[in-house]
Amino acid sequence: MLELIPFTIAVVIYWHRAMTLSWDGRPVPLWRQISFGFGLFLAASMLFNPWGYLAEELVIAHMVEHLLIGDIASLFIVLGLTRSLLQPVLAIPFFNRLQVLTSPVVAFPLWAINMFFWHIPAMYDGAYGGAALHGVEHASFLLFGCLMWMPVFGPLPTPKWFGPGWKVVYVIIVRFTAAILGNVLMWTQVTLYHNYAAGQAKWGLTAVQDQSTAGVIMMVEGTFLILGVLAWTFFEAAKQSMQKQELIDLAFDRGVDIDEERIERAVKAGHGDLLEKRIRAGGNGAAAGEEAMLVGDPGPNADGR
Repeated sequence: MLELIPFTIAVVIYWHRAMTLSWDGRPVPLWRQISFGFGLFLAASMLFNPWGYLAEELVIAHMVEHLLIGDIASLFIVLGLTRSLLQPVLAIPFFNRLQVLTSPVVAFPLWAINMFFWHIPAMYDGAYGGAALHGVEHASFLLFGCLMWMPVFGPLPTPKWFGPGWKVVYVIIVRFTAAILGNVLMWTQVTLYHNYAAGQAKWGLTAVQDQSTAGVIMMVEGTFLILGVLAWTFFEAAKQSMQKQELIDLAFDRGVDIDEERIERAVKAGHGDLLEKRIRAGGNGAAAGEEAMLVGDPGPNADGR
């Protein structure tokens, strides 16, 4: 039961902050709250699921655990985060400096190193069953999975060059890297992991068949995941482009002096609707308000993103 303590703490802190923002007139969208809760539930359920014994019998089941935690649960957790939710944490200098970890050029290699590290036979076998190392393994998959998704879906700033096009490239590189490991498992004819012999015999599988099927599952999951992420990325790029142009036209019509780069930054940060209100209000407040939004102080009328 000790494993549930971190999840419980995360839930309490998250919803306390969400309620505080709601009382302040900046509610966190319900879909984000549900997403965060589902991500935590999915990660926690891997500790106590009724079929957990299978992860001690088959590489296939252990791989499914890794994919659910490192790919799916981490994705939903990141989708549940907003800049306003994270602001109290980012106000602490140490954690604020850690934002560098969410840069795509940092997050991706950390995620890739972590993934390949835990699939080294010695580490994979060491994290078998109820070993303490197993908990560390799952925690690292969740942590680095969140870091990997942050540049694409997270609320923290990304480099100026990292626009929708680069997000597509980033996601493709991530899935290609995962596919390398998937292919290694699919085609290797040597037993890599040695703790599953009894379970494989029970289910009528050889070690190679077990590993190969785990690789196939990894490839199939990655294919469907990348299709969904790419569809979202293209949709978001089109939406941001349209909103940016609408704000440029609105600012011109209203005679508000705000340059295109500032509008692009506000739209990218998810504050296009708030900037529209400020532009309609007119005057220099639009530019000043946009700057405030980008440093995480969206003001009393923000939408909580």
